[in-house]
Amino acid sequence: MPASSSLPALFPPITRTVPEMLHRQAERYGERPVITIGGVTFSHVGLREAVAGRAAALAAAGIVAGDRVATLCGNRAELLVTILGSAWLGAIAVPINTASRGAQLEHILANCGARLLVVERELTPVLTSLDPARIALATLWLVGEGNAVDLPRFESVPFPDPLEPIAPHEGDPGDTFAILYTSGTTGLSKGVCCPHAQYFWWAVYTGGMLDLREADVLVTTLPVFHTNALNACFQAILHGTQLVVEPRFSASDFMPSLARHKATVTYVLGAMVPMLLAQEKGPADRAHRVRIALAPAVPAHFHKAFIERFGFGLLDGYGSTETNCIMGAPLAEQRPGYMGRLLPRFSARVVDDQDNALPDGEAGELVLRADEPFAFATGYFGMADKTVEAWRNLWFHTGDRVVREPDGFYRFVDRIKDAIRRRGENVSSYEVEQVLVSHPSIENAAVFPVRSELAEDEVMAAIVLRAGEQIAPTALLDYCQPRMPYFAVPRYLEFVDKLPTTESGKVTKYKLRERGITAATWDRDKAGYKVTRKSAI
Repeated sequence: MPASSSLPALFPPITRTVPEMLHRQAERYGERPVITIGGVTFSHVGLREAVAGRAAALAAAGIVAGDRVATLCGNRAELLVTILGSAWLGAIAVPINTASRGAQLEHILANCGARLLVVERELTPVLTSLDPARIALATLWLVGEGNAVDLPRFESVPFPDPLEPIAPHEGDPGDTFAILYTSGTTGLSKGVCCPHAQYFWWAVYTGGMLDLREADVLVTTLPVFHTNALNACFQAILHGTQLVVEPRFSASDFMPSLARHKATVTYVLGAMVPMLLAQEKGPADRAHRVRIALAPAVPAHFHKAFIERFGFGLLDGYGSTETNCIMGAPLAEQRPGYMGRLLPRFSARVVDDQDNALPDGEAGELVLRADEPFAFATGYFGMADKTVEAWRNLWFHTGDRVVREPDGFYRFVDRIKDAIRRRGENVSSYEVEQVLVSHPSIENAAVFPVRSELAEDEVMAAIVLRAGEQIAPTALLDYCQPRMPYFAVPRYLEFVDKLPTTESGKVTKYKLRERGITAATWDRDKAGYKVTRKSAI
């Protein structure tokens, strides 16, 4: 199989659609296994035929090109063939996070206008609270074991058998392949319109960073309804490798599963790394063959301990559902705490709040462009105002505050909406959080602004302690002072049992900001605790 750099030549622009990718690789690789999911192993030919047969079943149900087909389903074969089968038919897949509930789920279904939902039987109770007047949903295809709740307002049928495969819809690389909904950390979830060609480029760039080879076995425990694992499917399809999709992440079984499947490449998120390091050490730590893991947003202080214990490298980088794999560096050039350098075929600027470019070393918002057509998302479904806002001045505004170093490496500072302005100084909530979570007694922390008496911000931290641990607020600030600028040391601390999060585990800081100071909040000023400039670094 050619290297990633050869894929653009093998797939001329007009062929960068899901049906063409599946067809061309089926002709190239035949019965070679490509994806195992939900206990089902598909060869390249078998995947093409299963997808074409699922498209036929969708067409028989009245789905036509442009229709949205929603799924509320874990990592099962039915999920994969529905997503790809929709693309084969020219319809648009809407994979929904299985943890979505209530108003958020209703908003997603109302916004996308899907008439058909593929749903696991055990998840049908979450549909009982939906307002039928707000959604177009009419038919449920039920998958999995067990009993579904009675939902008389919908036509509920078992997941149909595939029909005789049909020819693919003649679509274009810029047609929408899937609508992926954001986590809604600052408001309503936005449906990101992902074109077919975007996933071609995801596979090219991520596969290139991972140096994928035909003999590789990829293993992911992440959900296919998110970009990361969906991208891994296209890495396998385009690079001739084999992907094993586990049902879900399990900290205790993660390393054994890598050995079981003879994995050479895997995928972790930042939050997974401390969970894996917290497991009891044992033979499984080094019983695998993994050489590299795609590992975005792993805090710098975890890299060394992880690599020394488990024996494989962590490849950081930068991308988002709206963009692509646009930054990174080879494993030998990885710099923990940095996102990497800008990859070819992309443009980036660091700008101020008026979109003026800032010099190296100065923090500002990261804005991006893609040189290749349809390598980025095309907008937010049914939200023209949000699309215009995000793509203003013809640059995609990431909302991430970063610094570009003179050598071309980019460093994440904060989310723009999480920035804190205190006494004329900008405070990075992310950097304060990294100090807090480095304390051995702290499991997690979220830092956010609250209004001060001086009409600026004060720094507040909500802190989750490790099981059985305790720490006095003054002792924690003693720990913070030599590790951060004096103006960043939190004034307010509140110890909580858990942090509010989205279904995908992202902290919803707007809920913390809205709650603000409570009766349980400790105030260093009222306690008479003094922060000294001399101890700051």
